[in-house]
Amino acid sequence: MNEAAPPTNNANSTNSATIWLLDGRCVNEAVLVASLAWLNVDEQQRYARFIRPERQRQFLLGRWLLRRVLAESLALTPSQIVLRERPHNAPLLLLDTGLPLPHFSLSHSGPWIACALSMQSALGLDIELLDGQRDLAGLAEQIFDSSELASFTALPEAEKRLSFYQTWSSKEAHYKLRCNAAAPAAQQFQLSHTSLSIVLCSAMPLAAVPQISVPQWAA
Repeated sequence: MNEAAPPTNNANSTNSATIWLLDGRCVNEAVLVASLAWLNVDEQQRYARFIRPERQRQFLLGRWLLRRVLAESLALTPSQIVLRERPHNAPLLLLDTGLPLPHFSLSHSGPWIACALSMQSALGLDIELLDGQRDLAGLAEQIFDSSELASFTALPEAEKRLSFYQTWSSKEAHYKLRCNAAAPAAQQFQLSHTSLSIVLCSAMPLAAVPQISVPQWAA
C-alpha cells in the first residue's frame, strides 16, 4: 500500500490490479540472502528483531517480492526502490519520479507471500493458508461478529474450513484498505486457490477480476 494519489494523467485508463503470488519454498536461498542488501537501515533492524527464523524469512520474502514487482512496474532496479517503515502498516513507497506511484498491498501466510498492485486504485489484500488443524470454532468466536458467527455455525462441517478463512480474509483485506485509503471498498474479490483463501478489496471499481501471476524469476 502507498499513499500516492491515483493517476490523473490518463483519465481513460482502465482500472486493474494484479496479484503476484509466491510459494516461498520455491525461492532459491542464495537469491533471497543476496536481497538483504536491498533493505534500508530500518528494514534491517526490523528483520533482526524477529526471533523466529520463519518470521524473518516471511519478512524478507515480502520485501524481496515487493521490490521485484515495483521495479518491474516502474522500470527500475530493485535496489532503487526506496521504502519507509510504518508501524503496524505496510511500508510507504518514496520515489521522486514525478510520475504517479502504484498502490500495493502485501500479505503472507505460512510459506506463501502475495503482493497486489494497481496503478489506479488503493488496495487491501489478505491471504490465509487453509489450515484445518486449527480450532476454527474457537477462533470464530473471537473474531467474528454475531451474524458471521451464526452463519459459520450453521454450515455443514465440510464447508466450515473454507468459509472461515474466506470470512477472515475479507475482514483483514477490508482493514488493510481502510488503513491505506481511509475509505470503504468499492469492490471485493474472492479468488480461487487450492491452498489459500485470497481476498482483494479495491477502493475503486476494477474493470476485471484481478489476475494471479506467478513470478517466473522466483527460482
